Amino acid sequence: MSTEGGTKAVLAALTANLGIAVAKFVAFLITRSSSMLAESIHSVADSGNQALLLLGKRRATRPADEEHPFGYGRSRYIAGFLVGIVLFSVGGLFSVHEGVAKLRHPHQLDSAAVAVVVLLVAIGLEGFSFRTAIREARHLKGDASWWGFVRGARAPELPVVLLEDLAALVGLALALGGVGLTVVTDDPVWDGAGTLAIGILLLVVAVIVAVETQAMLVGEAATPAMVATIRGVLVGSPHITQVIHVRTLHLGPDELLVAAKIGLDVELTVPAVARAIDDAEARLRAAVPIACRIYLEPDIPHQREQQPIAGRPESPRVAGTGGPH
Repeated sequence: MSTEGGTKAVLAALTANLGIAVAKFVAFLITRSSSMLAESIHSVADSGNQALLLLGKRRATRPADEEHPFGYGRSRYIAGFLVGIVLFSVGGLFSVHEGVAKLRHPHQLDSAAVAVVVLLVAIGLEGFSFRTAIREARHLKGDASWWGFVRGARAPELPVVLLEDLAALVGLALALGGVGLTVVTDDPVWDGAGTLAIGILLLVVAVIVAVETQAMLVGEAATPAMVATIRGVLVGSPHITQVIHVRTLHLGPDELLVAAKIGLDVELTVPAVARAIDDAEARLRAAVPIACRIYLEPDIPHQREQQPIAGRPESPRVAGTGGPH
């Protein structure tokens, strides 16, 4: 993922949400609409979420030290997970509470026209933020579906912003529907129903965000396509006769640990083994720039376990245990 693109999308969302939050809260003070209050809290929560994402990215840039030899890249995953918690606790639960309260004790809106105007303006601003996130993510997702991009992304910022902006647009439509039906039917219950629907929507999105970022936080391997690239580079490196196994782990969205056990030509001297490994590492870094930590363990598989690389002559090899060391 492009770090610059992710930052641009987060900043666009933060700018839009701060302006929207102020406008919605002013509209709530005028109209006393619970839908407007729910949307105000929603925008405040979204603004806090974007601030968390930016903070996580900043902390992730700190250099590795003695206590954190692999760096601070996972700070971005922690920020993404906290976003799900904030969206759940601040946005969703509050909106559900307000919706239930309004359904139990409905009251008329004071100035529905103000609420409608603010909601329409908010839809325009959220649309701008959503379009920015889509534009930044489109060249990263490739042929994958949007849901596949959200599920498969190894960087949290763009998927989180996409989900937040989509939820915001749907929430604004629900709020507009609740206010509109309240005006048309002269029944304030619709305003409460819109608020409750917004709360349920936020809870669903919060669970999705939390589950996806929790998987990143626990530790995810590189994508299958990237693992295939790594194997291909190793197979094509001089003197490597076999790739016994490859293990990868994202230390952060833009930092990948690669550990592999490889078979080498048996006639190599110790200096030649070192040169072969150095060459393979250089090829890997050129093909996979985010491979910041590479550990290659040479081995010689037993001939009975030998699986020659296509196009290469067979040679006696040794087998490793197959497990990580």
